[in-house]
This record gives sequence, structure tokens and C-alpha cells, in this order.
Amino acid sequence: MRLVHLGLGNFFRAHQAWYTANASNAAEWGIAAFTGRSTKRSRARVAALRSQDGLYTLITRAADGDRFEVVRSIARIHLGDEHAAWLAYLADPQVQVVTTTITEAGYLRGPDGGLDVDRAEVTTDIEALRADAMAPVSTAPAKLVAGFAARRLAGAGPLTVVPCDNLPGNGAAVAQVISDLAERVDPELLRWIRDNVLYATTMVDRITPEPTPEDFAAVEAATGVRDRAAIVTEPFTEWVISGEFAADRPRWEDAGAIFTTDVAPFENRKLWMLNGAHSLLAYAGSIRGHVTVADAMRDPTCLRWLDEWWVASSRHLSLPAAENAAYRAALIERFANPRMQHRLDQIAWDGSLKLPIRVLPTVRNELAAGALTSGVVRPLAAWVCHVRGSGAKMTDARAEDFLPFAGGPLPGAVRLLLRALDPELAENEAVVAAVIAEARDLGQL
Repeated sequence: MRLVHLGLGNFFRAHQAWYTANASNAAEWGIAAFTGRSTKRSRARVAALRSQDGLYTLITRAADGDRFEVVRSIARIHLGDEHAAWLAYLADPQVQVVTTTITEAGYLRGPDGGLDVDRAEVTTDIEALRADAMAPVSTAPAKLVAGFAARRLAGAGPLTVVPCDNLPGNGAAVAQVISDLAERVDPELLRWIRDNVLYATTMVDRITPEPTPEDFAAVEAATGVRDRAAIVTEPFTEWVISGEFAADRPRWEDAGAIFTTDVAPFENRKLWMLNGAHSLLAYAGSIRGHVTVADAMRDPTCLRWLDEWWVASSRHLSLPAAENAAYRAALIERFANPRMQHRLDQIAWDGSLKLPIRVLPTVRNELAAGALTSGVVRPLAAWVCHVRGSGAKMTDARAEDFLPFAGGPLPGAVRLLLRALDPELAENEAVVAAVIAEARDLGQL
């Protein structure tokens, strides 16, 4: 194995695993993949993949039909709690790259962007690593630090971490979390990490809905293979990467990845235009009774809302206007694909962590430009309604921080929820008034 991945989910298998399988040097880069956690769902996924020697079918679902491809890049499959195996891979000098897809919530960042050291699971892991730097731990940052401790002890040399989640500047963000945790465990280990671990910054994009029983049946009908690990994705895919690598890496560019000196312009466009629009539909579209993105795209009201959001968000992008217009046209085609059943309730998960990076930058930009409109605050207002029980059911890693503020009269709830989400923005009376007005309108749907 030369590449280790943390976060064995559908997106990873449709994206990074696919790019690795299609690199020109793919034969040199078997992946040892670990689930982020050991849940009933992840255990079922591991069992399915192990029974198939890591092979699975990627269903690329276009509007005019499906294409079936067997992905062969995953060589070893592990549960997240198989700690001894994790340490053994990280201590192996042949392993030179670690990739992660653990969602925004998995990095356990606090409001200041550093490690949230007030969380009980973080405190528990720090105490365990202080006693034994390679002790079994539960959080992703602690697993990485334990793995680096094993690598340091083995003298296995430098390696590169490639985070692939929707965090602005995710390379620097992950480096900060790792440094914060390692500093509390062992300053000498921190120094080794700073000298030997590099972090790439990435932007990733590929819509990957949860597969259904009908999808598994479609694979069997088309290929004759009963694939319990098949996944569905769209034809569009994008991966933009910047940063130095400590050693070798897969030639992902051969599969279409873009290497650049600055990911930020691509990242902002994707976060604001795609992810921001997804959050808008997840909350406002589900209030209107829609179940999937494609359902919402057949609703003229949702289309009008998307248009207002895209006009506002694209106004502050640094990429050429013609490229942004083409990106928007591609989004419309992708969202409207009637054969992609991308559920709004799935997109709605962890809104408290997603809105600050998907939606609030555009709210601030428009506020600074004196252009605050209902279309700009609508995703925020729809999220308030979502927390108060409208539309998609709330599933959020920080639910306990927000639900106590959701009850009672709307104006008070808006103020409290905005203060919990972003205290500075909550002090702006224009924003608060606009969110209250829009939330009232959405509540009448």
C-alpha cells in the first residue's frame, strides 16, 4: 500500500478512488481505506467491499443513460477502530500520501478555526495520547497524530496529507487542527510533524447520492454481477489541487485533476455557487415539499430563488465572468438531471457547519456592497425555519447548540440562532430584519 484514506464513504469511492484508479501509474498506488467511524452502516459497507476484494461498480448516471465501471484502486478495507492496522500503515515508508473525506464536522474545529479543545471526545483523546502517543483514539485529528507518532518512531520519513472536504483552505485548516492537538500531546512530536508532514489544499466536486435497491438491481441487470457495494454518481467531476508533496503521488492529472498554485478561486466558486445553492434547495426546497434536487428544479419558484442566489454569489468571484457563466449553466444541467436522486434531507445535514462557508461569505459581500436582498438571506432564513422544524428533518453535529434557541416567537428565535451561528453578523440589524421577513414568508408556504 502506498496511499491511506480515512473516510470510506460513497464520495471518496466516486472521486479520489476513481481518480487514483484512472491515473497512469495506478498499478503503483493501492489504497488502504478506513471508515471514519465503526457504525452499523460502515460495518455493512466494509463487509460488502471485503466480500468483493475491494472491487465495486461506479454507476455514472447521465440524463440519457447509465455507464458502469469497475473501480479497482482499493486494495485493503478497514473499520475506523482497527487502530493497529492504521498505525502499521502510517509507520510504513512505502506509504507516502494520506487522503481524508470526513466531512466538515470531522475535523472538530472551533469557532476560531483551531481544534475545539472543549469537546469531550477531543479531551479524552488528548489524555489518551499523552499517556501513549499511539493509543487507540476516536477522533480523526487524534488518529492522524497517533499515526504520525508511529511514523516518527519507525523513522519512515515524510508524507503528504490531502484533505478532500468542503473547507476553505482545507490544507491549512487541517494543519492547524493537527498542530493544536499535537502541541497538547507532545511538543517534540509537533516539531517532527512540522518538519515531515506537508498538506495539500484541494477543491472537490462530484454529486454522489446514496444508492438505492433499484441501483443495485440495475447493476445486476446490466452486468450480471450482484454488487452490494455499487455507488451512483454524475458525469461531472472536478478536483483542483495545490501545494508541494513530500514524496511521490498518483498522477491524478491523467484522470483530469487540475494542479494549480491557488485553489481559492475555484474553491469559492464551488462553495458559493454549487454548495450554497444546494443548501438553499435543501432548506427552502424541502419547505415547499420537494424531496430531491431534481424535484426542486421543476419548480419555477425554486428556479427563481436559484437565479437570485447565483447572481449575488457570482458577483464576487475572481474567475473570468464567462467561465462563471459556463459553470452556472453546467450546474443547471447537473441539478436538473432527472435520474440523479440527490435527496435534500441528505444535503441539509450539518447546516450549522456548512452555512458559514457556503452562504455567509456572500451575505457579507452583498452587505458590504449595499446590495442585501431577500434572495441573499433566503438560505439563512430557510435554515432558521429548518431548525424550527420546517422542511427536512434536522440532523446536525451541533444540534444541541441551536435547538434550545429555536422555539418561541420568530423574531427572538432568529436573533438567538444567528447569534449562535455568527455573533458578528447577528449584530447587524439589517441582516436580522431581512432574515425575519424572509423566514415569515417561507413559513407561509
